[in-house]
Amino acid sequence: MKLNFRKIGESGQPIIILHGLFGMSDNWLTISKFFAINHLVYILDLRNHGQSPQSDEFGYQEMADDLAELIVDQKLEKPILIGHSMGGKVIMQFAIDHSNLADKLIIVDIAPKFYPVHHTSLLQGLHTIQLENLQSRTEANDILKRFEESEGVRQFLLKNLYRNPETSQFGWRFNLPVLTREIANIGQEINTNQQIINKTLFIYGSESSYILEEDFAKIKAIFLYTLFKEINGAGHWVQADKPKEFVETVLKFID
Repeated sequence: MKLNFRKIGESGQPIIILHGLFGMSDNWLTISKFFAINHLVYILDLRNHGQSPQSDEFGYQEMADDLAELIVDQKLEKPILIGHSMGGKVIMQFAIDHSNLADKLIIVDIAPKFYPVHHTSLLQGLHTIQLENLQSRTEANDILKRFEESEGVRQFLLKNLYRNPETSQFGWRFNLPVLTREIANIGQEINTNQQIINKTLFIYGSESSYILEEDFAKIKAIFLYTLFKEINGAGHWVQADKPKEFVETVLKFID
């Protein structure tokens, strides 16, 4: 599948950035400009997200293959891969299938382990918004308040809301029916007997419970050359909570 992407920067070793569930390439635009000083940066919309094509087929295998297709099509030599949350698991699957196509891996606040479904309330809120009758983004935010108290999370989701210029009706950038159907599979374990030799950095927030010290052994059993970096005061959205520390951590690992 041909993914939608944006290029930032002119030259240097390429960096490809993958967003998480319900995200899009725009979420990474500000951060990517710091990396683009010395690198050619690609920020992607994964399938069923942003402005990439929508498909009934949705899983880590398909998303990893999409990434491989983009690297080959763009003739990218050994890019560095950065993936947050679901995007991090895409990189894990990619490394199992296509590790020769990439250089270093940076996985943000996600482990290969199984995660139980914990977006039920958000999905319920999104389905409660009747797009055909919706009058404004403010109205959508008011509806979501009943399901999600964090203004930041609500605004993150509402970045995906757009108005069709031809019909004036609102729509979602993400494929809500497919994401709802596959929500349990998004938390699936990335399991393999392979050992990945790409140098890998796992970044996690001190206030997040997605990566715990008890996960280190399983991670190191798969990723042989692994570093761990905790960013103090950051939650699951490490790059948004502590952007300066995040950028510094990535650049130190890359260089």
